[in-house]
Amino acid sequence: MQICVCVKRVPMVGGTIAVTGDGMDVDVTMSGFTVSPHEECAVEEAVRITERLGGSVTVLTLGPPQAADQLRDMLALGAGRGILLQTDGTEVGPVGTAAAIAAAVGGGGYDLLLFGNEAADTGGYQVPVRVAHALGLPCATGIKALEVVAAGEDGAGQRITASREYRGTQEVFDLPLPAVVSVKEGINLPRYPSLPGRLRAKRAVIETVEAGHSADGLAKRALRVPQAAAKQTTVLGTGAGAVPALVRLLDELGVLP
Repeated sequence: MQICVCVKRVPMVGGTIAVTGDGMDVDVTMSGFTVSPHEECAVEEAVRITERLGGSVTVLTLGPPQAADQLRDMLALGAGRGILLQTDGTEVGPVGTAAAIAAAVGGGGYDLLLFGNEAADTGGYQVPVRVAHALGLPCATGIKALEVVAAGEDGAGQRITASREYRGTQEVFDLPLPAVVSVKEGINLPRYPSLPGRLRAKRAVIETVEAGHSADGLAKRALRVPQAAAKQTTVLGTGAGAVPALVRLLDELGVLP
């Protein structure tokens, strides 16, 4: 089975979020970049499928030259091929991103296109659906379990079953291949890259293609960090002298009988 997983280079934010001085980007001076957790799970799912059924996994991203680092991270997890749709670093909206991906994978002979359910930075949820629409393929989103149904002896009729939970109900989709599926974090537990995998990824050649995309009518005006709610701390006292005040507070809160 030939699987292509589309990933996105996103800021790695582990604490307080800050924006750059011009208010146009997240400040990653003290952090770095990674791929979205949903997409890491998509790569893991693709690798598991090919380990069971054979085939290969391609990882693809649209981004600046530095995005090759994220492709190598995914190659270290077990993907066999990396493709960079290279841009000049200008942010591309969901319409342009989907158009560029559809143009790149349309003739690739892939049986399955996997995406993360949404990017960690924008949370747009749009790209997988737009790619499926552009290619005329069936699509399922928000998937938490995926199974490939065995094909006939001639290889025809291969299908997948994809399931998700929605408002307490389990929904199961039966899709013919090729198809587009977006998965959510939790569908699996991604493996840690092995040392041989890291070495192989470091030596791998990333295929670079100049991305062809057009403006999609969206423009970023500015980013801002929402103002956090004010917090206030009151010191009741120190040592035994704080006990009366503590008792009064507990009584006000209704903790004491």
